[in-house]
Amino acid sequence: MLEAHFGVPLAGGVLVAINIRLAAKDICYILNNCGARLLFVDTELSHLVASVRDDLETVEEIINIVDSQIEITGEKLPGTDYETFLTTGSSDPLPSSLTDENEPISINYTSGTSGQPKGVVYTHRGSYLNALGEALELGMNNRSIYLWTLPMFHCNGWCFTWGVVAVGGTHICMRKFFPNTVVSLIMDEGVTHFCGSPTILIALANDRAIKKLQLSHTLRVATAGAPPSPTIIQTMEELGVDITHVYGLTETYGPHSVCEWQAPWDDLPMAERAKLKARQGVPYIHAAQMRVVDKDMQDVPADGETMGEVVMRGNNVMQGYFNDPDATEWAFRGGWFHSGDLAVMYPDGYIELRDRAKDIIISSGTNISTIEVERVIYKHPAVLEVAVIAIPDAKRGEVPKAFVTLKSDFSVTVQEIIDFCRQHLAVFKIPKAVEFIELPKTATGKVQKYLLREKEWVGYEKRIH
Repeated sequence: MLEAHFGVPLAGGVLVAINIRLAAKDICYILNNCGARLLFVDTELSHLVASVRDDLETVEEIINIVDSQIEITGEKLPGTDYETFLTTGSSDPLPSSLTDENEPISINYTSGTSGQPKGVVYTHRGSYLNALGEALELGMNNRSIYLWTLPMFHCNGWCFTWGVVAVGGTHICMRKFFPNTVVSLIMDEGVTHFCGSPTILIALANDRAIKKLQLSHTLRVATAGAPPSPTIIQTMEELGVDITHVYGLTETYGPHSVCEWQAPWDDLPMAERAKLKARQGVPYIHAAQMRVVDKDMQDVPADGETMGEVVMRGNNVMQGYFNDPDATEWAFRGGWFHSGDLAVMYPDGYIELRDRAKDIIISSGTNISTIEVERVIYKHPAVLEVAVIAIPDAKRGEVPKAFVTLKSDFSVTVQEIIDFCRQHLAVFKIPKAVEFIELPKTATGKVQKYLLREKEWVGYEKRIH
């Protein structure tokens, strides 16, 4: 996939990297929607394409990718092997067919949790500026060694696919994420950078292999995908890892803002530093503009309390949704891209997410931030992961429910979790129910709250009560 990030644009094509965890029907929809003509398929995933091959409307050729270093169980599809395909080309340089830097370079499809996936169009300009901005922000250079724990199909790997090469750095590609492998590569190969969701950090921090981690060099890790708790940030930094917290969406090429560190914060206690670093921060150097606005598009007070929606403009905001002008117009209403995320603005100009607009809990007319409740529960020593959603309540309309994954070898009761919350939360914010489960997640580690909501709201016409 890394080679495709260079070969496809150079050949004048548009790259569509597909989430490997999607169902076959979703993959079929994406291929037909974007009009894909050439399809590269890893044989480990060939069964997904085989089941819908007869329904592919535009694909003219399939290229089989066979990884000789692992045991492959999948069957080859009718088509050419990747290595054979490469021999059919010419060694002569390709002349650039690009006439406008605002031409599309890739289409990244959203997860489609509320209908069919939408194709987010990235431009050459947005991609190269985002790639260089990422490299500058993380202090990358020709000695940087970047480990791929972030899927390349997710926002083109936040454009690090291009950024690492731009600075002359080194890529280390992992086929799958294993905490012990990550720890070994960090020490043996001198990994200097990697990216990942808080779920990746949680998995690392709670794996036995992390005890072997001994850093003799600076390791910078960018995390995003969901608001990280100060607890996990503190845990990783106590191991010597330098955490950079970034925030964005597929529609913003990945990160749009960064919690830019300020020198005066160095003298604060570790817990206070972690709390500051958990904020979503300020726009990237290339991102230009980000606001927190009310329903009338007016800026909310910078008081750290008043919630509004995060809206953005800048070089790394998508061109639009592919072949979906109505969705594009709605997303850019008022001339700004609407994130759907609720946040507060602090006096220092830093924002902090409080919830997704659809995740906020309205209980007896009062807003409850699921993130606030989650952060409290994360502090419990037995808790590995937690997700809080609204569930229907006959009296209050909605009340919080917590879904909790416990650390291995730990045991705790529902009542103990509730009692712990009672020590740190207002009464109306305390979860009225707790369930211990393995949280459902996307390929990039985001918790799929919509699946939790579906179960709790069965029988209700609307998921707001």
